[in-house]
Amino acid sequence: MSFRGASAEAFASLTTDLDGTVSGAPETAARVGGDLFSVSGVLRTEAGLRRVLTDVSVAPEAKAGLVRDIFGDKAVDSVVTLVASAVAKRWTVGRDLADALERLGVLATVKSAGSDTGRLSDELFEIGQLVKNTPELRDAFSDPARSQEDKRALVHTLFDNKALPASVALVEQALAGTYRTVGVALAEYQQAAAEVHGQSVAEVRVATALSEADRQRLTDVLSRQYGRAVHLNVVVDPGVIGGLRVEIGDDVIDGTVSNRLSEAGRKLAG
Repeated sequence: MSFRGASAEAFASLTTDLDGTVSGAPETAARVGGDLFSVSGVLRTEAGLRRVLTDVSVAPEAKAGLVRDIFGDKAVDSVVTLVASAVAKRWTVGRDLADALERLGVLATVKSAGSDTGRLSDELFEIGQLVKNTPELRDAFSDPARSQEDKRALVHTLFDNKALPASVALVEQALAGTYRTVGVALAEYQQAAAEVHGQSVAEVRVATALSEADRQRLTDVLSRQYGRAVHLNVVVDPGVIGGLRVEIGDDVIDGTVSNRLSEAGRKLAG
């Protein structure tokens, strides 16, 4: 989820406001995240309201008053204030307002994990892999015939008391349909978790699981190479045969045996 022009400027300003709202208070951050998800959901379904709140011809004071009338008794004061500030800003396209509020909700929920952000990143990745590799679960989450309440109940049945509350909240939000699939949403949320702590995410494919020492060495090498902390997502894939393949941002480092064999085959064929 990225923003351009006026929306990028508005989102940057709101992110600073959010930092002041949830700094050092995990419980507050969790509530703020949940309320922002609720508000963004309303704005997505209520096109008329969204148009009014992003209409530059409507006075900011009038829009802020409307926000307080609608959400004043449904969200904590800090969220109402944040949304009132958001509707006073210019947005490149109307839908960016709802997207920005959802993104702020993700950041608040990430911050609610406190010092467990590394665990949060791992859980989001592992749950994403579980959804990807379990057709029944993937179908259950994407089935339009199942209600959102039923899907959320399934999330809680599967992950309550097994994953962090922040992880459960983000998996539940992934069902909102903002992204193409639940898996794509979880990958975006993990990126957000990494960015909160100034990290990059690297997906590493190996034939067999890495030892803790090997993981640490690879983390150190990549962190030095990219000049920032790196969080590893390790995927065990016997198809690589040996070596490893690293994807970090747009960069791909392919040192797998399977890749070297493919290159040798192409050279022979040529």
